[in-house]
Amino acid sequence: MTLLVPLYVHPAADPAAWQALVAAAPQLYGVVLNVADGPGAAPDPAFADASRTLRDAGVRVLGYVDTAYGERPLGAVTDDLDRHRAWYGVDGCFLDQVAPGRRELRQCRRMVRALRGRGADTVVLNPGVHPAPGYARAADLLVTFEGHWTTYLGSFAAPSWTARHPPEHFCHLVYGVPPALARLAGRTAVQRRAGVHCAVPGAGPNPWTQPPPATAGSMT
Repeated sequence: MTLLVPLYVHPAADPAAWQALVAAAPQLYGVVLNVADGPGAAPDPAFADASRTLRDAGVRVLGYVDTAYGERPLGAVTDDLDRHRAWYGVDGCFLDQVAPGRRELRQCRRMVRALRGRGADTVVLNPGVHPAPGYARAADLLVTFEGHWTTYLGSFAAPSWTARHPPEHFCHLVYGVPPALARLAGRTAVQRRAGVHCAVPGAGPNPWTQPPPATAGSMT
């Protein structure tokens, strides 16, 4: 099992959380770096140091970029990537709040092409649900679930088109997971054909303030 870890906490506020990710480098698909719902208005040396340390350990770092379900102009999205790359040396981007419908697919493909042209080696799309099938071909990794553990257990079902792609192409992000059930969350993701996942105990408006228990050695 491979982990994509969104860690939305300042490195100075919880340096141990960031250090845990360095120690867990072989387990990681990547880490999402989110300074201020994006790269922020100016470089933050603490995030720059954290990104450099992760990349030196062989970890892919992805800059957080909000697409606002297609409402943000393309120039604003590419500007966010430019700042992420200039200030934090990111390897690619994690596009959040991606519109999942067929009608928005052409716009999404155009956006991904523009980001790759500006140096994004890896593009992750996060609609948080299963989008129209064409989105899978636009992304290196597609997040098809983001939500609470109880929802994940109760109502999740993968559409048949996902079987045309390898599990490593899909990711599930689950919060509100009791630490004792972190291994179960990982096994559930695999059973649902998601080769990448993250399961954290946090909840509320920002559940991604700590790394998953897996990075502390509770998952093998």
